[in-house]
Order: sequence, then structure tokens, then C-alpha cells
Amino acid sequence: MAVVEIKVPSAGESVTEGILSRWLKPDGSKVKSGEPLFEVETDKASTEVPAPADGVLKIAVAEGETVEVGATVGTIDPSGVPAAASNPEPVAASTPAGPRSASSPAPSPDTPAPAPGGNGPMAGTPSPSARRLAEEEHVDLASVEGTGRGGRITKGDVIGAIDSRGAAPPEASPSPAPAPAPAPTAGTSRAGRQTRQRLPLIRQKIAQRLVQAQQTAAILTTFNEADMSAVMALRGKYKDAYKEKHGVNLGFMSFFVKAAVEALKAFPAVNAQIDGSEIVYNHYYDIGVAVSTERGLMVPVIRDCDTLSFAGIEKAIVGFAQKARDNTIGVDDLQGGTFTITNGGVFGSLLSTPILNPPQSGILGMHSIQKRPVVVDDQIVIRPMMYLALSYDHRIIDGREAVSFLVRIKECIENPERMMLEI
Repeated sequence: MAVVEIKVPSAGESVTEGILSRWLKPDGSKVKSGEPLFEVETDKASTEVPAPADGVLKIAVAEGETVEVGATVGTIDPSGVPAAASNPEPVAASTPAGPRSASSPAPSPDTPAPAPGGNGPMAGTPSPSARRLAEEEHVDLASVEGTGRGGRITKGDVIGAIDSRGAAPPEASPSPAPAPAPAPTAGTSRAGRQTRQRLPLIRQKIAQRLVQAQQTAAILTTFNEADMSAVMALRGKYKDAYKEKHGVNLGFMSFFVKAAVEALKAFPAVNAQIDGSEIVYNHYYDIGVAVSTERGLMVPVIRDCDTLSFAGIEKAIVGFAQKARDNTIGVDDLQGGTFTITNGGVFGSLLSTPILNPPQSGILGMHSIQKRPVVVDDQIVIRPMMYLALSYDHRIIDGREAVSFLVRIKECIENPERMMLEI
């Protein structure tokens, strides 16, 4: 049979190149069609590319190389003979992540051994996040049993392996105590004081977009606070029945997404954007939900939120969370969006000023819920309160609209039954 070329797939209309960040199989190894073969990192996402056929892999492009969409990075020979098990050397990376001590090398990420658990096509294959953690913590993936789909090794499996080994230090061959290091002199540096690592493309893109937002938009932030008592009582009363019926938990984010839709309908300028000398009003509600991943901040977009139920929104959020853990968020998941919600409260943030996600004109910041004394009907009571922040582009949104928008969010959160009944 003819040799099959391995090509870099398209990752969206605006993406023309990426970095081949990692080979998941060593050169000369036997691969199966459909199993993860290599990772391509673009300025939008990191994608695992599957093998196009069964056969023996021949690597032509090293890890760390910039590759164009459609470029050939290797071949698969259906009739080839795998290299000897003792000599499956992958192509060396051309841009190493940083200095590594020769006395304690990390396990090779390119030679994962089959895990004892699971017999599916992914058995023994670690996810990207699991592989990175195993490298950092010097975990032998051959000793980790995969509990993911098809026996795949997840990050949780690696964490479990780390926990199970306790605090015992890694074994090392006995060696004499090192001689005292000489005091540094002018023109010298102490080894190990710095680590140099390539800035991932996605982090470069995030940096560019944030700087662009600061330089091109007139960003202003207005604040308010919401009493979370009603939402918390509603969740507490129906959480079990809701989970049983819909298969997902009733979280806070679905309330804020629904509240944002109501506020965007009332104040359409917040859902609009500037295009040159024109204002583009969006008559749909695609809301991005900012999530923090190992590769940086990502904003997957929940489409047509005005047509979704609370359960539909929660299921979409759960789906994105799973994709983030598996490092499978695609370009299509991140494109578009008319408004963004970010929740710094999950990290303990009490108050912040979120930055716009261009070309959007508004972003809502959620924060930690804290019990504070507030005045209700001339009485001082303790209530669970959350500070809310709306950053907006003052070129298109006036202060009155921004303040009114945030007040509408507050009203919806403090009276969730009205929002649910659409009254």
C-alpha cells in the first residue's frame, strides 16, 4: 500500500500556521488510525491531530517547529516494520522549554506504555495535561492506570499516582556530597536561578488582544452588588430534583447568563460593537464564559442563550469544562460572542475590573460571595453579597446605559423567579 502523508489540518479561516508542540508517538512506532498522533498549537487553541491510517510512523518535522496549514509533517507506511523497541528515538525538539538537570531527566512523553486498566483504543495514552503533569512530577506513566474513556490516562489519574507515593523523595544513586559552590563574581550567574520557556502562541494572542483592547477602546468600569439570598435558596430547595431530572447541577452561572440576556435585550448597545465608523447591533445572544486552563484564559461561547433553558446553559458549561480538562476546545468553540461573563470569584477575587474581549463592548465580572451586614427595610441584616462589575466601551455605551444595565442584572439575580417566569 502507498505511504500516507500526515498533514496539518485547518484550524479555522483565520488560522494559517501553528507550532507542532508535541509528538504523541515516537518515530518508527506502530500507530492506529484515529488515535492521537501529534499536537498543533495555534493562537486560538491547542489541537490533537489523529493518525490518518494504520501503519508505521515516520516523523519529518521536529517538535517546536512552526508549520503551515496543509504542510506535511510525516508519513505513515501501512506496510512498514516498527523500529526496534529499544531504539524508538523521536525527532529532538528544536526549541526546548528550558534547562533540565541531567541528573534527573523527566520521563519521555513520547513513549507511554499501556496502562493496566482499560482496553480501548486510548488505553495507556495520556491526555496532554496528564503528560505535562507527569513530566513535572517525574511520574512513570507506565505505572498509572487510565480511568478515562477507553482507558485513557487523565490528569486525575496522575494526581492519584502522586498522592499514592506520598512525600517519599525519588530514589537516586548515592553520590558524594557536592563541593561548596564558589561565590558568584561579576559577569557570572547562578545555575538554576532562571528557566526560559517559549511563550505559547495562545498566550501571545491573549497578550495581543488585551493590549489591543486597552489601546483602542475607551474602557470604563461601573460597580454594583447583588444579594444572592434568593438564588441560593432556590438552588438549595431544588438542587436534588434538578440534578435528577437534568443530569447537571444548577450553578450560579446559568442565572447570570439568563440575567445578562435580559439586560442585553433592554440595553442593546451593550450587545453591539464598533466596526470602523459604524455600530453593529447584534440581534442574537452568544455569550462567552471565561475559563482558566493550563494554557491560559479561554472564552468558549454559548450560542443563542436566549433560546436555551437553565439546564441547556448548564449542560453547555459542563461540556466546555470537560473540553478544557481534555484540552480539546476547538476554534469554533471560541469564535464569535457578543458579550462575556468572567467569574473571578472562583479564585477568591472580591472585586476586579475585567478587560473587554474585542470586538465586544461589554464584559460582566462576578466575584466572591461574602456575608456582609446590609440594610433591608431599615434593619441591619447579614446577607450573602456579591460585587458585580461591568467594564464597557464608553465610545458606544453611555454611563447611564451601563449603570442601568448593571442594575437590571442585580434585579434579575435578586428576583430569579421573575426571570424564570419571563415576567
